[in-house]
Amino acid sequence: MLEQLKLASIPPEDEALREPVRAFLAERLAGVPSATRARSWMGFDADFSRALAARGWVGLTLPPAYGGGGRSHFARFVLIEELLAAGAPVAAHWIAERQSGPLLLRFGTPAQREAYVPRICAGQAFFCIGMSEPDSGSDLASVRTRAEPTADGWLLNGSKLWTTYGHKADYMIALVRTSGGPDDRHKGLSQLLIDLSLPGITARPIRDLAGDSHFSEVHFDNVALGPDALVGAEGQGWEQVNAELAFERSGPERIYSSMALIDAWLRFVRSRGNPTAQEAELAGRLIGRLAVLRNLSLSVTALLAEGKSPAVEASVVKDLGTSFEQSIPGLVTDHLASLEDGAIPGDLLATLAYVTGMGPSFSLRGGTREVIRGIIARGLGLR
Repeated sequence: MLEQLKLASIPPEDEALREPVRAFLAERLAGVPSATRARSWMGFDADFSRALAARGWVGLTLPPAYGGGGRSHFARFVLIEELLAAGAPVAAHWIAERQSGPLLLRFGTPAQREAYVPRICAGQAFFCIGMSEPDSGSDLASVRTRAEPTADGWLLNGSKLWTTYGHKADYMIALVRTSGGPDDRHKGLSQLLIDLSLPGITARPIRDLAGDSHFSEVHFDNVALGPDALVGAEGQGWEQVNAELAFERSGPERIYSSMALIDAWLRFVRSRGNPTAQEAELAGRLIGRLAVLRNLSLSVTALLAEGKSPAVEASVVKDLGTSFEQSIPGLVTDHLASLEDGAIPGDLLATLAYVTGMGPSFSLRGGTREVIRGIIARGLGLR
């Protein structure tokens, strides 16, 4: 598994994307405080997503026939790296562009691909993913939300929990049970594409410790869906979900969640004059670990560019990356607590407070640490 990983570099034609993206972000995000930038891929801004789409930067790797850019995985790496490093609010289009669009292109019908993928690339259709459920924890296969076949399609009942922006998205692709029961585990699971404006759907935002509401609980009460709601084959939902999660774990997203805090801390250290030995050592440690993780992520990107499916390698990078992200608030806190004098900027403190509160969630997104390490263990033949 790991012997596949090799040093990779970004081709010049893809690296050339960096400067126009950086210039756009500098103008668009001018004056935005670090505490707001720290939200980044949890920040929902439909106008920002549409502005990106107008420049061809949503659906960058999707086929031009469906409105995409037809660019390489390395081009997407450059784009995502710049967006997250700058703290851009990308949540509105994030799931649609990264997961839902590729899923529909792989498993959807021609009609589904033509109806939704061009709208995703234009920033006109925002998606959420319906996986987790009440009382299920991280046991995804125990879903109870059920779709019964009818003469006109499907009748949907149940609930989804911890759905990212389910209260703002236009559509959900949900894993539901279409046959059997929870004891059947992976059997009888299918994916349905749901218009969230339909009667019988209630979405309630969930406020987190930071005061934001990017999660929601979504309830389905006798929701009537047409036969074209089924994505892929009936009963093949588990296999499709695993492919979808591979999209989620394959990018550079898992190493940049704390970048706004690192940047704010570095600005503060520079503002104090010559850094102390402690400050220089900590800065070097952070930058060194980030550089290694970035190269690992680039290696995964190279495998994607070769047409491979590096699920285990991506899981390794995710586990290492989220561990790095989660360590940063504690390291910054320890440094600030060691200072004997001098005021600490309010924006730095607000950024630190946000990342500290949200840090525990970094290892939950895209699969808990325990699930990810199970995938790695299987890939290594250890279980």
